[in-house]
Amino acid sequence: MIKVRIIDDEEYEKNKSFFLELGEPQLIESSEKKEEVKDAEQEEAEPLTGEDEEERRIAEMGKPTLGEHVKLEIIIEESYEFKNTVDKLIKKTNLALLVGTNSWRDQFIEAITVSAGEDDDDEECGEEKLPSCFDYVMHFLTVFWKVLFAFVPPTDYWNGWACFVVSIIMIGVLTAFIGDLASHFGCTVGLKDSVTAVVFVALGTSVPDTFASKVAAIQDQYADASIGNVTGSNAVNVFLGIGVAWSIAAIYHHSKGREFRVEPGSLAFSVTLFTIFAFICVATLMYRRRPDIGGELGGPRTAKVLTTMLFVSLWLLYILFSSLEAYCHIKGF
Repeated sequence: MIKVRIIDDEEYEKNKSFFLELGEPQLIESSEKKEEVKDAEQEEAEPLTGEDEEERRIAEMGKPTLGEHVKLEIIIEESYEFKNTVDKLIKKTNLALLVGTNSWRDQFIEAITVSAGEDDDDEECGEEKLPSCFDYVMHFLTVFWKVLFAFVPPTDYWNGWACFVVSIIMIGVLTAFIGDLASHFGCTVGLKDSVTAVVFVALGTSVPDTFASKVAAIQDQYADASIGNVTGSNAVNVFLGIGVAWSIAAIYHHSKGREFRVEPGSLAFSVTLFTIFAFICVATLMYRRRPDIGGELGGPRTAKVLTTMLFVSLWLLYILFSSLEAYCHIKGF
């Protein structure tokens, strides 16, 4: 067993490697054994007989010698789980320090200030990055919503409950506004509500989830967080978004002595089509576990491009078939 001392400089480091090379072994003896070795050397000066020569040869064969491999590369791998845990703790600590002193004044200043996009290289260098042209364009496109949500109470009011309640209310109002806006847009361009919902509303609500899943997949070693984000957001949309709304409507109509019904429309066709494409996606991810690709995400450039093209094609096919079924060009069920 060979012990190698690693110096702890109390700094997080990425993958490190070094080589360990074995030299010719040397026998280290005590003082008594050294005298015996000297006596043996003096005896060797005298001519040896045949038996003594054979014993000497056997003794030489028993000494330690180098093997075939004398050089070893040692790699200390970076712990991604530890890094993610530390990053989360640092972010939580920073948020706790910043949010505790937050105020309406700070919120409005932050809303009207153009901030530069985050970059890992700049964070490591410690230099402040200036806003780019893209940052200015995105700021002017979103400044109205930034100022609107700056009216949300700071988190240090009522231990954060004021921020939570007002945020939920504003998100509900914004969702209702977007729903009506999408419906009016469909009427303007001559699209049915089902097509508008599948193309524009679903795209607008799923793009943020897609970017969130991408960030989660990059930061997590096994991409479990990205899958949890996708399934969790869809579960909230289905169980709460539909369940709560339908429950309120059913209770209201029952109190008025009426029966509340929701026509299925093309729901069965859409769900069946979505299930088929979902099985294709899952089968693709299972196939990507082959050693030549290495996992569900990433891998060689060819595999990444082909997978992306397949998934985008499935999304376009879903929109196409749903639209054709909505306009009765193909028969649903």
